[in-house]
Amino acid sequence: MTVPGRRSSTFTRLLRHGFTDPSAAERLLDLDDLAPLRDDSVLLDALGATADPDLALRGLVRLVESQPAPERSALTTTLLSAKPFRDRLLGVLGASEALADHLARHPHDWQALVTYEAADLHPGVTEFERGLAEATDPVSLRVAYRRCLLAIAARDVCGTIDVAQTAAELADLATATLRAALALARAAAPEDALQCRLAVIAMGKCGGHELNYVSDVDVIFVGEATDESAAREGGEAKALQAATRLASHLMRICSETTVEGTIWPVDANLRPEGRNGPLVRTLSSHLAYYQRWAKTWEFQALLKARAVAGDQELGAAYIDAVSPLVWQAAERENFVADVQKMRRRVVDNIPAGQVDRELKLGPGGLRDVEFAVQLLQLVHGRSDGSLHSGTTLDALAALAAGGYVGRADAAQLDEAYRFLRAMEHRIQLHRLRRTHLVPEGEDDLRRLGRSLGLRTDPVAELNREWRRHAAVVRRLHEKLFYRPLLDAVAQLAPGEIRLSPKAAGQRLEALGYADPAAALRHLEALSSGVTRKAAIQRTLLPVLLGWFADSADPDAGLLGFRKVSDALGKTPWYLRLLRDEGAAAENLARVLSAGRLAPDLLLRAPEAVAILGDPEGLGPRGREHLEQEILAAVGRAEGAEQAVAAARGVRRRELFRTAAADLIGSYGTEENPREPDPGALVDRVGQAVTDLNAATLSGALRAAVRAEWGDELPTRFAVIGMGRFGGHELGYGSDADVLFVHEPREGVDEQEAARAANRVVTEMRRLLQLPTADPPLLIDADLRPEGKNGPLVRTLKSYEAYYRRWSLVWESQALLRAEPMAGDKDLGERFLELVDPLRYPVEGLGEDAVREIRRLKARMETERLPRGADPTLHAKLGRGGLSDVEWTVQLLQMRHGWAEPGLRTTRTREALAAAHAAGLMGTDEAQILDEAWVLASRVRNAVMLVRGRPGDTFPSEPRELAAVGRYLGYGPGKVGEMVDDYRRITRRARAVVDDLFYGA
Repeated sequence: MTVPGRRSSTFTRLLRHGFTDPSAAERLLDLDDLAPLRDDSVLLDALGATADPDLALRGLVRLVESQPAPERSALTTTLLSAKPFRDRLLGVLGASEALADHLARHPHDWQALVTYEAADLHPGVTEFERGLAEATDPVSLRVAYRRCLLAIAARDVCGTIDVAQTAAELADLATATLRAALALARAAAPEDALQCRLAVIAMGKCGGHELNYVSDVDVIFVGEATDESAAREGGEAKALQAATRLASHLMRICSETTVEGTIWPVDANLRPEGRNGPLVRTLSSHLAYYQRWAKTWEFQALLKARAVAGDQELGAAYIDAVSPLVWQAAERENFVADVQKMRRRVVDNIPAGQVDRELKLGPGGLRDVEFAVQLLQLVHGRSDGSLHSGTTLDALAALAAGGYVGRADAAQLDEAYRFLRAMEHRIQLHRLRRTHLVPEGEDDLRRLGRSLGLRTDPVAELNREWRRHAAVVRRLHEKLFYRPLLDAVAQLAPGEIRLSPKAAGQRLEALGYADPAAALRHLEALSSGVTRKAAIQRTLLPVLLGWFADSADPDAGLLGFRKVSDALGKTPWYLRLLRDEGAAAENLARVLSAGRLAPDLLLRAPEAVAILGDPEGLGPRGREHLEQEILAAVGRAEGAEQAVAAARGVRRRELFRTAAADLIGSYGTEENPREPDPGALVDRVGQAVTDLNAATLSGALRAAVRAEWGDELPTRFAVIGMGRFGGHELGYGSDADVLFVHEPREGVDEQEAARAANRVVTEMRRLLQLPTADPPLLIDADLRPEGKNGPLVRTLKSYEAYYRRWSLVWESQALLRAEPMAGDKDLGERFLELVDPLRYPVEGLGEDAVREIRRLKARMETERLPRGADPTLHAKLGRGGLSDVEWTVQLLQMRHGWAEPGLRTTRTREALAAAHAAGLMGTDEAQILDEAWVLASRVRNAVMLVRGRPGDTFPSEPRELAAVGRYLGYGPGKVGEMVDDYRRITRRARAVVDDLFYGA
């Protein structure tokens, strides 16, 4: 009879020890069979340490009650006196209802947990074979199998072995079981056994030494006739029939369900032709199939193949024969795409209601890790034998050691995979059912969380940890599984993956390297040694060499890569970026081999290479964002020179961003296809460089003012962009054409204001042209009133007086491009209000002004074209070039801008489109002029990108000319076609100019 006070105390203790039904537990503890254990706090503590104390106690009661009376005291005595045994037995009972059922049916099997008390004893196949040795029929084999499984589960739940060791022991037990089942099958059919040799090849998780508690055991059967049977007529066919009967019997022994349950299904559907193919084939038949008919996924499956039972010699011969085929699979056409497609198909086939609970197949699940690892193995394992492991975690460690996966990424994947596999193990262990779905019930989730060591709030902690690891897996799976470098490596011929010096020299010459010897020296410097850096370089370089070769100057690309690598080689993120992040490696190859400007900008600050790996890195940054960054840097600087140095550093980085985006858009890469609209490229470059120069001028202005006047200049001050600057059409080599305007603040003497404004301009120009590693920003103020002879800065009133009395028609034309770029915004807007009547005169230009503009244009054509220059190929002043198109458009703006608002723009292409919309030119004429203007602009940009200095005509050096051609979309050997096209397009444009501008 229970004493009330004692009952209350026990109830509280049970709650504290994790029981969810203390009343039921208290009743069980009151049973007479548990009398020896009832008052022992050690038992209660041990029960409280289990995954489910209620389940453990119920299992213990059943086990004690099932014991014959004489042996009951032995169990209870051992339970109280031996902590390792107590922890193991109760740990199993609290985690697995199915194993509790087994112990209730086989009361003596608890002694198996005493056998393996030693914490350092991890049995292998031989020990498990001993444990199964007494099995004489399928039923006794099942019982012996569960007894061995009980010992593995006990070590697992007590933490004696980790999740990888548990999976390996389960695979070893499966191996021993297959051998025992085959022995039973052979004993049942001795004649069949004498006729054939049969080898059992484990596949999947069993083959990979990473089996689950409950899983199909995937196998392939290989059969051959014995020498004696082969000599008989029809001996080989009869031998295969005998082998098939033995294999079928083995599968039935393991798969059939009895009162003792099922061991596990044996699945032979990974064999050639799947379930439609013969169960057993000869080795030669297997090879014939794999060489002619096998699909990509079949080679991926063979990565885990391992001979486990039957004829050892035949099994070894099978593995030796198929292994080379596995490591050649990556050379198959569309290999990487096929593997990726298969993974997506698996996810798509998950029932919608199960996706969020699917631990194995769902996004962020175990398969994401396994597919990523296997794909990397198959691509890189062709040349690196250290990757030839069928075990996921071992292969992941080898990939990290070889530099194919970042160490941090590998560590995160390893941790996540272990956690997810541990979840899978404990879910299956409960009822020994094959499932990969996370349970939904609160009690199941609580037991699962506690089994993984989560005790404070098991359900919430479990969900949080599961989602965290799943998110890590999904992110890294996307990063590793879909990175472009994989497909590029897979497409290399086997000999190209690891280049010997001789082979490398031959390949370099074949790829078009002009100086293979120098290129070889670069390769040696980059990839020699045993460091991790060298290992990653050896992975990158064979692919990069091909990308460099897809340019006009592969030697320059490789040299640039060596320089960048020398500068950043000790930076941990650099090579990791190229290996892992999107199209960074291909983008870098395109940028380094396309000319001098972008590599020069990059080498002055190599850390800018990170831009190439950022999905948003190639997008232009707006003026507001740039001004904020530059002005913030100026504000932090100690002096004017340091301030403008910081501003110029930002400008250099952003020029590189713009140039890189332009080159990649012009060349195209796998991830960033070629920009189909050349005009869009020109517009993006013009806008980006204009915004950048405007922001840099703002920074220089702020620095110059702060150096002498602090926060406020005695006069309002504005910088007006002119020419291509005001038109947002700057190229890489353009100067910044400007006008400077100021207006004295109230109470400030005009002369004092003028001196301050002039000092600001002088200081800005000095700071922006200081000799540094950054490209200078040249300010050109020659479009000001009176040109070089006029004052650098004028007040708004002075401009008004000059333009009212002295302005010439060419100055009005120049003002068509005027737009405020820096300084006082209100002053800039008032300047535009002042000049609008000049550039868009009411009723348009008179005939005298039109004749004057035409005369100036004709004079410029004859006087300003450089001596010896080909007028058909000069992009700025030549026939149908920039000047022709711009003067034509500007004449229309001045004649009709007063009446057509669309013409009131500083941008040439916008004005051209507006003129067409207003009916001032036909569709064909507008398209011809636009095409010529875009092409001429791209030629100038190309020359600057290729040569690193500005130019208005095609370069004469063959490699530079070819590089310009590649930028413009002309392949190798097509430079003649490029020049012909340029002449044809500009000739047509000149005809339109003659008609519209000269009125011919």
